[in-house]
Amino acid sequence: MSSQTAMSMLSVTEFSLWCVLAFLFWRKKLSIRFPAMGTYLALRVASTPVLLAVLWVQSQPWGRNYFAVYFFAYWAVYIASAALLFLICIEVFRSALSSFPGLMRFGIVIFRWAVLASVIVTFSSISFAHRGILVIPDIAFGLMRSVSILELCLLGFLCLSMNALRLSVRDMAFGIALGFGLMSANDLVIASFISLHSSLTAPVQFVYESLILVSLGTWAAYCALPERVRRPVVMPVSSTIYRWNEIASALGHTGTQVAVHQPANSFFLTDVERVVEKVLNRNLKSSESES
Repeated sequence: MSSQTAMSMLSVTEFSLWCVLAFLFWRKKLSIRFPAMGTYLALRVASTPVLLAVLWVQSQPWGRNYFAVYFFAYWAVYIASAALLFLICIEVFRSALSSFPGLMRFGIVIFRWAVLASVIVTFSSISFAHRGILVIPDIAFGLMRSVSILELCLLGFLCLSMNALRLSVRDMAFGIALGFGLMSANDLVIASFISLHSSLTAPVQFVYESLILVSLGTWAAYCALPERVRRPVVMPVSSTIYRWNEIASALGHTGTQVAVHQPANSFFLTDVERVVEKVLNRNLKSSESES
């Protein structure tokens, strides 16, 4: 079997796994919980045969005029995928912190600023060596590189905070982060390896495609297996994450204003906790007076 035939078989297997994954994802109605992920899967399944058809037409002697159609269609799908991946990261982050609404709201704000910073860094780091429409691939690669780093950071955060967040390994949010983390690491490592060893491009492509199949198989397993039902998180009031959740909730509270006189040498977290206690006591007294 030639290497070209083997690569074609791997590509067909990859597309089949994308279709199976999309079917399982929509059948279990996971698109309600992760709408951006559902849109991403639909985009991959719908765009692949269309792009292959346009590419085949463009490769024919009579279809060379369709090069512009394939160029713009391919990079439009690529940039749309990068944008959806940013939204998927936010969805996974929100789902992982759903048991802690205060931390979730506060973290989403920080997460969005991180996304905005990534986009700004992407556009500022583009050399713009190419002119005209050839600058589109540079922008697309920059966006995808930024979202890949963001996916790796999200996976690292979930791995380090799983116990504190009471997040199960079988949770779909962790499964999505794990799959995208594997793909991102695959992209970054393979890109660096090819730049150093250009003569080994063919073997590296097999490794790259195999890791993609592993990621898709992991997602398919998460969708096929029954997901563990997330129960309300019960923890002692003295736990650190509970106190941080209350602090984050109080930071977003605008209904009461409290004047605080504090010494200059007090510790910041202690002062914030005192503010939270005063806000909670004030709200409690107001509720008792109204009743």
